[in-house]
Amino acid sequence: MGMNIIEKIIAAHSKHEIVRPGDIVDVEIDARTARDFGGANVVKNIRDYNLGINDISKTYFTFDCNPTGSDQKYAVNQHICRLFAREYGIKVYDIDAGIGTHILIDKGHVYPGATAVSTDSHANILGAVGAFGQGMGDMDIASTWDKGKVWFKVPKSVKMIFKGEPDKNISAKDIVLNLLNRFGANSLLGLSVEIYGDAVEKMSIDDRITIASMATEMGAIIILIPPNDEIVNYCRDRSNVDFKPVYADTDAEYSDIIEVDVSTFIPMVSQPGKPHDTIDLNEVSGTKIDSAFIGSCTNGRMEDMRRAAKVLKGRKVAPGVVLKIVPATDEVWNTCLEEGIIDTFKKAGALVSNAGCAGCAAGQVGQNGPGEISISTGNRNFPGKQGKGDVFLASPAVVAASAVAGYITTVDRIPDVPAEMEKPGHVIKQTTHKKIKKDRPDIIEGRCWIIMKDNIDTDMIFHNRYLAITNIEEMGQYTFDNLEGYEDFSKKAKPGDIVITGKNFGSGSSRQQAVDCFASLGVQAIIAESFGAIYERNAINAAFPLLTYGSLAGIDIKQGDLLRIDLRNGSVENVTKNISGKIDPFSEVQLDIYHNGGLL
Repeated sequence: MGMNIIEKIIAAHSKHEIVRPGDIVDVEIDARTARDFGGANVVKNIRDYNLGINDISKTYFTFDCNPTGSDQKYAVNQHICRLFAREYGIKVYDIDAGIGTHILIDKGHVYPGATAVSTDSHANILGAVGAFGQGMGDMDIASTWDKGKVWFKVPKSVKMIFKGEPDKNISAKDIVLNLLNRFGANSLLGLSVEIYGDAVEKMSIDDRITIASMATEMGAIIILIPPNDEIVNYCRDRSNVDFKPVYADTDAEYSDIIEVDVSTFIPMVSQPGKPHDTIDLNEVSGTKIDSAFIGSCTNGRMEDMRRAAKVLKGRKVAPGVVLKIVPATDEVWNTCLEEGIIDTFKKAGALVSNAGCAGCAAGQVGQNGPGEISISTGNRNFPGKQGKGDVFLASPAVVAASAVAGYITTVDRIPDVPAEMEKPGHVIKQTTHKKIKKDRPDIIEGRCWIIMKDNIDTDMIFHNRYLAITNIEEMGQYTFDNLEGYEDFSKKAKPGDIVITGKNFGSGSSRQQAVDCFASLGVQAIIAESFGAIYERNAINAAFPLLTYGSLAGIDIKQGDLLRIDLRNGSVENVTKNISGKIDPFSEVQLDIYHNGGLL
């Protein structure tokens, strides 16, 4: 039996000739990156634990979250990283460079068959060129910088075959929004997805990046797109490595083979709050907007800029509407300048900023305020992710057309007279501080909190406006303050509590704080049906107990019941009702790291 793409890449970067799903192996990493918000914590870990740098030539900082340094804490963190980089001779892609994952491709650090990790949860964007990329927390990155490798559990793989041809008006963003409509946020949870078909074969690198960039929003480990000759040549022109592209063996095994008829795809948007809550664009056509954003790692490439410019040329942004445009990299920005696209944007009335992630990580431009309605080309619209208003997700052409119209529309429906703007809404309150408690027994006992919601993302758990906080004792007060109905969780939680929740808990960003905030409050454990992949790693590495279950029906757990859990064997006793049951126990790796007090 042969291997699929992710298995072949992992095997080639490990001591194993063959790997299979479920194997936990140490993987050699070709490119090891920390960003401006995670980088300072990586530096702190390296200094606190007296770690070193395994290979400076493979180690990078990328300042893409807030390259303007407009937030004082971001500016401080960037300077911490710069000083550390000078000390060790590490390459810094500073505030003039752009988004780190794009830089890794465009500068030749990542190529088909390569491996990379970053503090960016969208590092799996590298699947666009047939490379393995993963977002990880600051502990993982510090350990990788020190050892040059990181442990990884080989995922199951799905083969997805695109049938037919999409309509000429269907963009790559529409394709991925249609996929989200079908698969949701957790149907592909923890899987590697390989995409095939004539429609894929014809896609440019920019369109492949758009699709690969939203693997995280589907819960997938990565979307891997086998590189065609155009992609291989693009990477060869930019890399000094004599690489060999990786393709699946003809007898590779997949957990599922899925056919998708892309000829049925329609223009779609994601409704505010959930990237996977996608609907026919016609259902929200006419919805008034206050602002629009074009950019992000999903739609900040050159083709995206050209599509937007084609719509905006000779037109003006509607009065009262703010259009913000941020190219993904400085290379894209300069090409826009050379082609006259910057001039088109400015004459249309848009704000054009220097290259970077923009509003996605509470940095740079693109944020909105309470009550503000925005349409964005970003990949996430979780509550608070791009500000305090409502954010629809759409393609660059649709966003540009909507900015001109003053309401959500398509290019062929731009009106002669734009709409008027709407009024703002409510403000969400913050919460208070709780102290930290640490304890690592095999058997834990505590009162349960039942928060039976699926897809609770890291912005709901610990909002990105607090990302600059590095002191764990300060984090607890902000836990769940962006989760509707639980904004006062930190006031009511008690040391020893156990949280029980649904599927895909911790989806979204790679931030370690979304784990540490619970430790800060003294919460002992989180039990969920499943976890976001990066979140699960971060908790394991921090020695914070996460457990999964298939069903809790037989244990009859109610809010406030007292539970006793054996982490080693998965036995659960509802002490309040004197009922026992089983959930999934710790893995051997999780138990070892737990008793070690953490990865570092």
